[in-house]
Amino acid sequence: MKKVCLGLLVLTVCNGCFASQEIQTAPSGRVPLRVGVVGLVHDHVGGILGRAKDGDIKIVGIAEANLDLARRYSQRYGFDMGMVYPSIEAMIDAVHPEAVTAFNPIFDHLHTVAVCAPKGIHVMVEKPLAVDWDHARKMAALADAYDIHLLTNYETTWYGSTQEAYRIVHEDPRIGDITKIVFHTGHRGPIEIGCRKEFTDWLTDPILNGAGALNDFGCYGANLATWLMKGAAPVTVSCVTQQIKPDVYPRVDDEATIVLAYPRAQVIIQASWNWPYNRKDMTVYGKSGYVFCKNGQDMEILTSGKQVPVSKKAAPLAQGSDDPFTFLANVVRGRVTVPLFDLSSLDNNIIAMRILDAAKHAAETGQTVVWESDEASQF
Repeated sequence: MKKVCLGLLVLTVCNGCFASQEIQTAPSGRVPLRVGVVGLVHDHVGGILGRAKDGDIKIVGIAEANLDLARRYSQRYGFDMGMVYPSIEAMIDAVHPEAVTAFNPIFDHLHTVAVCAPKGIHVMVEKPLAVDWDHARKMAALADAYDIHLLTNYETTWYGSTQEAYRIVHEDPRIGDITKIVFHTGHRGPIEIGCRKEFTDWLTDPILNGAGALNDFGCYGANLATWLMKGAAPVTVSCVTQQIKPDVYPRVDDEATIVLAYPRAQVIIQASWNWPYNRKDMTVYGKSGYVFCKNGQDMEILTSGKQVPVSKKAAPLAQGSDDPFTFLANVVRGRVTVPLFDLSSLDNNIIAMRILDAAKHAAETGQTVVWESDEASQF
């Protein structure tokens, strides 16, 4: 592992702006994790730029070649343009982060890991892990060779309902063994909801994003299904994709339905840039009940012997377990061990990427893909 490099400069927020302060520890007494931000072209980047005051992480540098974009974010979040570098290599050489968070095009995740891993720098990427199975395998090999953490961040990981559903399904015998899981993930479309052009330019590119809605939203179901099924791989993968709006998204799919068959269960992943409203919901059916997660907190549960489902609100995750960047800091510092097939884990997301690649192949050929147990195979 790379030795921890501790600096004296901590970023705090003063009247809406980042300011320097001679301090070595976070409010909790812990040394903040030195983090580099790779790319500003992902609209989710505001999640890390807007939380420097929390103290558990310290943004020490930003890699972004588009200076106009960087200035706009600087004006909004108050960071000094002096911390912006034209490339990840320049940023790392200048500030030596302990970890980086990748908010660049998905295609560039591989390059990010290739640069960071040999230097012992840990990486958290925004979902999905990679553009395809080939990139994912190369990233995993680098992470293994240089003993770094390679984590993938999904919004749904931090939903109270997600964690509560897992607990109920696997601990409450009144639900029964899983027989079917159905996911609905999507919205009206990235252009329709007003995503920045710098984001949609690569999100709608079949090379830079790997696909359209299939990768963008199908990854949630692939990730959650792998977790709920405790790392089991599907037996077969089927998929249908469409371009409902070819005039808006001429190069990629905007509608995808993936069907995963397991020995005693089925998973349906509906990913769309055509929903009339934003939705991320899942229903887990057991032999004698179900758990319906309507959103991050609202749930509906039916157990054996009941005729009417019970509504409940899932409790928020405990402080320190409810945020991806706190999680990253805790993992790097050794305060948290990432469980096998955890939502953020590499072993989960390797399977998720194989699922997405198989789904793309199935959609392109019109043939159901049979999952091969040999990890060296494409599927």
